[in-house]
Amino acid sequence: MTDSKYFTTTKKGEIFELKAELNSDKKEKKKEAVKKVIASMTVGKDVSALFPDVVNCMQTDNLELKKLVYLYLMNYAKSQPDMAIMAVNTFVKDCEDPNPLIRALAVRTMGCIRVDKITEYLCEPLRKCLKDEDPYVRKTAAVCVAKLHDINAQLVEDQGFLDTLKDLISDSNPMVVANAVAALSEIAESHPNSNLLDLNPQTINKLLTALNECTEWGQIFILDCLANYTPRDDRESQSICERVTPRLSHANSAVVLSAVKVLMKFMEMLPKDLDYYGTLLKKLAPPLVTLLSAEPELQYVALRNINLIVQKRPEILKHEMKVFFVKYNDPIYVKLEKLDIMIRLASQANIAQVLAELKEYATEVDVDFVRKAVRAIGRCAIKVEQSAERCVSTLLDLIQTKVNYVVQEKKLKLDDEYCNELVQLQLLTAIVKLFLKKPTETQELVQQVLSLATQDSDNPDLRDRGYIYWRLLSTDPVAAKEVVLAEKPLISEETDLIEPTLLEELICHIGTLASVYHKPPSAFVEGSRGVQHKRIPARAGSGESAESPDVGQSGPSEAPPAVIPSQGDLLGDLLNLDLAPPAATVPSVQPSMQMGAMDLLGGGLDSLHLVTLDANFGHICTSFLAMPAALGGAPAVGGGLGDLFDLGGGVGMPTGSYVAPKTVWLAAMKAKGLEISGTFARRGGIIQMDLSLTNKAMSVMTDFAIQFNRNSFGLSPAGALQVLTPLSPNQTIDVSLPLSMSGPIMKMEPLNNLQVAVKNNIDVFYFSCQYPLSLLFVEDGKMERQVFLATWKDIPNDNEAQFQIKDIHLNSDAASNKLQGSNIFTIAKRTVEGQDMLYQSVKLTNGIWVLAEMRIQTGNPNYTVNGNKETWRMAPFILSDLKCT
Repeated sequence: MTDSKYFTTTKKGEIFELKAELNSDKKEKKKEAVKKVIASMTVGKDVSALFPDVVNCMQTDNLELKKLVYLYLMNYAKSQPDMAIMAVNTFVKDCEDPNPLIRALAVRTMGCIRVDKITEYLCEPLRKCLKDEDPYVRKTAAVCVAKLHDINAQLVEDQGFLDTLKDLISDSNPMVVANAVAALSEIAESHPNSNLLDLNPQTINKLLTALNECTEWGQIFILDCLANYTPRDDRESQSICERVTPRLSHANSAVVLSAVKVLMKFMEMLPKDLDYYGTLLKKLAPPLVTLLSAEPELQYVALRNINLIVQKRPEILKHEMKVFFVKYNDPIYVKLEKLDIMIRLASQANIAQVLAELKEYATEVDVDFVRKAVRAIGRCAIKVEQSAERCVSTLLDLIQTKVNYVVQEKKLKLDDEYCNELVQLQLLTAIVKLFLKKPTETQELVQQVLSLATQDSDNPDLRDRGYIYWRLLSTDPVAAKEVVLAEKPLISEETDLIEPTLLEELICHIGTLASVYHKPPSAFVEGSRGVQHKRIPARAGSGESAESPDVGQSGPSEAPPAVIPSQGDLLGDLLNLDLAPPAATVPSVQPSMQMGAMDLLGGGLDSLHLVTLDANFGHICTSFLAMPAALGGAPAVGGGLGDLFDLGGGVGMPTGSYVAPKTVWLAAMKAKGLEISGTFARRGGIIQMDLSLTNKAMSVMTDFAIQFNRNSFGLSPAGALQVLTPLSPNQTIDVSLPLSMSGPIMKMEPLNNLQVAVKNNIDVFYFSCQYPLSLLFVEDGKMERQVFLATWKDIPNDNEAQFQIKDIHLNSDAASNKLQGSNIFTIAKRTVEGQDMLYQSVKLTNGIWVLAEMRIQTGNPNYTVNGNKETWRMAPFILSDLKCT
């Protein structure tokens, strides 16, 4: 009779009877009673009241009975910690038993009992078992260290168990080595910065030796550990690959995937022209194909991993298209995954075969699968452009089938009412786009159409879109232009690809849940365990990273980075002022000339390019003088100069102009792993762009170049981008690029917007940033006193305006000194009724002069700036750029 009899009892007063049997003198009766207790515990009955009686049964030589009692202890020790201590003496005694099975059982059970009071007594038996003569006991003790570390990490470190665990990697028994590696890996996952697995060539050699002799799960532990190692050079990488390759023929699919992970990672360091590289590619295909002959669930896991491998190295399976053809009895989740891989492997060589197969799928009875197959034909047309006509022909053939759900994937069947609604939505969008391009001619039209859409229409979609456009146009026309006139993303094969940085991380997690979810562990693992980011090592020893890529192979990467699409078609000068290159010297104006006859915005002062500035100058000074937000000032807006008076936390120079902290201009997620941070500075009369280039990808970056689009002030690189050494993974290089003002000019929105293209050996990347207008203030901007006074008096009264700067706690002398550090010069100062009046001038790089008057009242933190109303047009641009701390 089997043990199932223990689960069928229906007796009443069961606990009392079990108690009596547990205290019986007969060993067989006692063992039967313990089995009944375990059966009750298994089906969910509470038998914790029998704890003392079960613990008394530990004193036995019967291994089966001892296992049952230990099982009971592991289950109830946490709820009965005081009673569990009763078993400690037996544990300690069993750890010295002549039978290695009992010694291992005792130390394993003590590690599983998560009670702090017991862990103190575990240390000495565990220390002995770690050095036990029997390998079975040592391998069990190694795992116990990881369990104990999870309960009390400090205790494990204090007792020196980690060092003992490291010593076990050199053990003569391969299973002990495998368990030691598994335990250290487990501990390292919860403490990523501990560097417990200090892998070196000697350790790697020991692991590879043990790999051939341990069990399949031991092999997985060792292979996962090898995947975390970065070889010194391509020779070592090849040596490891040669010794791991035999694991590809293992019967266990987990071992195969772990071996593939190691090979995929180390292949990155092998030169592509090496014979072994081609041999390895050929060896990887058969084991992956073999995985597809397993049951559907394993097939799905294999296919998800193969999907990643194909995206990284499609050449591995480029000749194995047929194995991904769908079978009639495949579950839908396997069919869809095979379909996706077929598209990724499609090429000019096999497109006819793929289209014939997809056309066959489109006639099946599974509606969802048919629709996916039809869409797959469209994706093939995008991926293999030469086959676009053939793909269209295939779709036309399918339309002839007259099957509804097939035809619906290729054309919309619209009734009149729905069609009218679509037309109305398109007309509304078209008119708003026309208004943004030609505002003066279409202002009345857009107002009329928006009124009809929001007030007279019964269509909620049309009404909502009308309100969105109306609010966008009325609050922020610049944002409306960016949203409505934004370029649509190019439909390409890359749309369905995983982002390169994420793909490289997922390759390092082949054989885990991350490779099935296609998400990094940090996306679905809570806490700190298992979330460290892994990277593929950079290829070493090959010359390809040091050379420019061939034009014929790089595709879009080699497109000239010359021009970023401009923001609008507003060509010409800035604010209708002359933006020609400035004269070498400022023409002097004789004091005796008739200043009253001059027009400040043209006419008599054309040769001087004079502008008087109120709000513009006031916003500039706000940023120069403003209290930082942390000290109670206005919050920062934009990415401008900041606190030139060193009141903020920026990178400032006591005697020069303020340099804002670097900000991220181009995120790594948008640039295939390249992150660019930067700021602008003016040093010794030279404008410089300070860049930090960070490589967050897994391959080396080289061949950097930079180019600017046309901009408001003609900023352009004065030389090449000097990145003299290859940018390795996780490396950051700081570069300072001198700029000139000799580039082509085009008005930008906002004025200080700069569009940049950066090229490297991977691709061309685009971003925009905004430079502080104070960069354009030149060192010879101190106007002659007589010229300033005569010009200032000539400003018409009806053309003046005021602007206030708030919360500045500096006197007039301190303010003047600080502003001079940014080339804002005080020409004259006078005191009237307790107010200090500072008359200041600024000269821009294009020869334009800016004049302003600043009034500072002693004890009043608010300054008043006076100047010309015409320059209010520039104020928003400068305020958004400069008022930050």
